Amino acid sequence: MTSKDKHTFDAIVIGSGISGGWSAKELTEKGLKTLLLDRGRDVKHVIDYPTTLANPWDLPHRGQVPVELKKEYKTASKNYIFSEATAHFLTKDGEQPYIQDKPYDWIQAYQVGGRSLLWGRHTQRWSDFDFTGPERDGFAVDWPIRYKDIAPWYSYVEKFVGISGNKDGLETLPDGDFIKPYELSCVEKHFGKVVNQKYPDRHVIIARTANLSQADKIHTSVGRSQCQNRNLCERGCPYGGYFSSNSATLPAAYNTGNLTLKPHSVAHSIIYDEHKKKAVGVRVVNALTNEMEEYFASIIFVNASPLATNLILLNSTSSRFPNGLGNDSGILGTHLAFHSYRGRITAEYDGDLDYTTAGKRPTSGYIPRFRNVYKQETDFLRGYASNLSASRIVENASDLVGESLKNSLLNQKLGNWHINVGMMGETIPKAQSFVRLDAQKKDKYGIPQLRVSIGYDENDEKMLKDFHQQFTEMYSAAGFHNIQPIDTKRLPGNENHEMGGVRMGRDPKTSMLNAFNQLHHCKNVFVTDGSCMTSTSTQNPSLTYMALTARAVDYAMKERKKLNL
Repeated sequence: MTSKDKHTFDAIVIGSGISGGWSAKELTEKGLKTLLLDRGRDVKHVIDYPTTLANPWDLPHRGQVPVELKKEYKTASKNYIFSEATAHFLTKDGEQPYIQDKPYDWIQAYQVGGRSLLWGRHTQRWSDFDFTGPERDGFAVDWPIRYKDIAPWYSYVEKFVGISGNKDGLETLPDGDFIKPYELSCVEKHFGKVVNQKYPDRHVIIARTANLSQADKIHTSVGRSQCQNRNLCERGCPYGGYFSSNSATLPAAYNTGNLTLKPHSVAHSIIYDEHKKKAVGVRVVNALTNEMEEYFASIIFVNASPLATNLILLNSTSSRFPNGLGNDSGILGTHLAFHSYRGRITAEYDGDLDYTTAGKRPTSGYIPRFRNVYKQETDFLRGYASNLSASRIVENASDLVGESLKNSLLNQKLGNWHINVGMMGETIPKAQSFVRLDAQKKDKYGIPQLRVSIGYDENDEKMLKDFHQQFTEMYSAAGFHNIQPIDTKRLPGNENHEMGGVRMGRDPKTSMLNAFNQLHHCKNVFVTDGSCMTSTSTQNPSLTYMALTARAVDYAMKERKKLNL
């Protein structure tokens, strides 16, 4: 066999995170010999979770990261998930430097499985209120799909992932194919009852989460088992209790015999053939040898994560596409958006003191969006959803040693309930929110560094103010006191929910992808990670990435049979 023969596959997938894992699973299960590229090291399920069973005293620094090491994780250390037990799953700043034209935290997790090992696992469907948002208010372009187009694919992925949740019957948050739900605490239920009585369009529900409250055959078939409610998901779960590429989609892909994984492979660019008028492969820098390699396939799925996908496509230049692959419109890398997590509000409640919580729960309460749903009612566009948790305050002294510390820990004194609500606000995609390649600076692999110009605007400030006002009113109605509105000052990107730059749309002049995530001007390249999103909605986006990916693979296979790819 020639070198090219050895490097030729039916399909190539760039990136192995949430959407890349689904691309690999679906392509291999449909019979395609598939190469999965990831720039990081391999992480094998169970085997490569070094802290998953560690007790606090097993960690050399009891969970704290030494100051000198923390300096190497300057950006990643700002994320709530960062600790001594998880640092090995996050990326040091020097691995992929970038230039911040505006303050931005690019949280990176370069290993097989990517950020699917670290995600928060909330999984909500979008409704037509979300898919029609841009059409109604005129900001961003119209989505080329509606809820009915993706609903069957939500069901398809939900069954495999395992989504715990209730059938809540809400127009703003469609019900799905759920396994048994977790429970709200008594104070969360009290808050929900009061809020719904005063505001009938506002609801407090248990958040839908990708944790196996029960393990069905479809889950055990790839080696997963029921969630143990340890709340240590970010360390990697040896039980497969939460969904990740490593525990679910990649084992399914391996079971087909059609998957080839190549870690330590930094995607440089996509190869476009001027004569064939299509993409023919991917250029890769071997991270171990620093040598350039080329791999070939007739179908390419780009799932590198939003900023990395934008970088790869911008760097994929040719005589046909001097400004990046498929970028005739010049819109590639623009109209990025994210979720704002700047809003928090806390309070105390001195009712229900004869109750407390016991055990752990891998999710929280959830308040779906209630602003600007049926009509524009505020001075800002779109809205926000919120996470809710309530638990008793432990009042024991913690600055003790020896016998007194032991007695304090064994005889806990519980105080009032502490309530915490966090905002997840929708930001508006704008031409002024963009990424581009720097003309001079390159990373250690010779790839141009990414310049990031994404920030907050006046709409975000107004939304934050409204969040604090509305929840202050709702807290007061529920009898809560010591109400504390907080601006977390978290930067864009800090929560990993960046979206856009390679957006879907109806018109090739204003979008990069069609209704099936296919590049308008390079038909055998599909993009199904967060960069494809036309708007951000208020729901966590991962479930939508998965559904779009499965749908796009189905379409690609039909087009392949028609010899269109």
